[in-house]
Amino acid sequence: MDKGVLATSLSGSWERTRAARDALVEQGAAVVGTVLEVLCDEQSPVEWTVSADVLCRIGEPALEPLARATAAADSPEVVRRAGWALGRLKVNDPGAYEPLLDHAHPGVWSNALFALQSHGKAALRFIDRLTPLLGAAEPEVRQRAVRVFQAIGTAGVPGLQRVRRLPAPGRRVRAGALEALAAIAGPDGLDSKDQDAWRRLTKIKMLAEVPAGMHLCGSWYAVPTADQDAVLEAFDLGSPQPVTLRTGAAAWNHDHHHRDRAHPHARCSRVFVTPVLDGWTLVFGDASHDTHRIEDADDRDTALPLFVRQRCTDLSRRFGSAQWYGMSCGDGWTAWCIAEGGEIVRHYDADDPKEADDENPAHPAEAGYLLPHQDGFPEDAFDGVSPTDPDAFAARYRQVKEELQIPDTCYATDIAARLSVDPGALGRHTRTSGHGILALTACGRKHGYPAGALPV
Repeated sequence: MDKGVLATSLSGSWERTRAARDALVEQGAAVVGTVLEVLCDEQSPVEWTVSADVLCRIGEPALEPLARATAAADSPEVVRRAGWALGRLKVNDPGAYEPLLDHAHPGVWSNALFALQSHGKAALRFIDRLTPLLGAAEPEVRQRAVRVFQAIGTAGVPGLQRVRRLPAPGRRVRAGALEALAAIAGPDGLDSKDQDAWRRLTKIKMLAEVPAGMHLCGSWYAVPTADQDAVLEAFDLGSPQPVTLRTGAAAWNHDHHHRDRAHPHARCSRVFVTPVLDGWTLVFGDASHDTHRIEDADDRDTALPLFVRQRCTDLSRRFGSAQWYGMSCGDGWTAWCIAEGGEIVRHYDADDPKEADDENPAHPAEAGYLLPHQDGFPEDAFDGVSPTDPDAFAARYRQVKEELQIPDTCYATDIAARLSVDPGALGRHTRTSGHGILALTACGRKHGYPAGALPV
């Protein structure tokens, strides 16, 4: 088929091109070359996902041509397009991808691995071909190889453990096998030698670790104590394992963003308790009791603040004061709850600011700030500024803010910085004592550690 004729038939919206795409798929291998030309033509009027869809549905006849196009491309955009299609072909037999594991181009490896990942346990028969890619020089290829083993699951554990005990594969491959084991089964997937090695490395790293600001998405508690055992008891935590701040922060972010329905307790199995930071101990993650009572409530939006208030109240009776903070990396949500001597003195939630104002007054730590729901700008502040011109909007924002001396907006981290510790701003200036721990909740003690590799 002529490239120009084909491009004309595929030009238009997704719905308008449906019949043309279906007709091309019916022709199969005969049109692969021409459709691939259109896919790789960055000047083509055809939306690249349209031609990619045709190739994906044609399946195996497009595999080798896409691999060649990926390797020969001199444009990152063409590499991306061809690689995307290569990794998503409708291929029933994962064996079709096996020859690509020997390809010279890392982009071809990477997308072949992506495809094998979708076949799950069926990829087990290629374990001897997959293992060397755990030590590939390219980080993306190594990560894709780990994900294939993760998709294979526990059936791949014996092979990975053999790799760990043999010197022949090389140091990088053995390190990749260790990461894959952790990704499949967490610490429970490591044998005693590897667990001992992890503990030794953790001790070494803790000696010289400099606190670093954490990525904050979720909620945490702060209590003014150095009594780690008392914190464990207050949150019903057990089986503590010493970890670096880096490991603990990574575990919290991993668990908070966990979405695997096959492992429903991965988000509530462990908690990160920090070392003492400027006199405060921070607790990231929730005890099983809190998590499941909120999840099982008829109205979670109502249940969450009630349980937070109760937890802060109980903690403040025990430790004199307690704070809870919440931040989201996906939107502007932020919240804080402050308790003193068994009483809530302030609870603010950006999603329900009126309730906060009705129940308790502003806290002195909020002085000099606007709260997230407050708008200090006059209604006509941005008249004449196009909403599609971000530079002009930002310039007007700075101008009006300065002229009217409009205060900054505060978030949970600002309040934490004034009252306890802002975990997003940890650094060399932060005084630390003791060490952090990962501890198991009731769910963790019953179901084990969540799977996933963590940095040390």
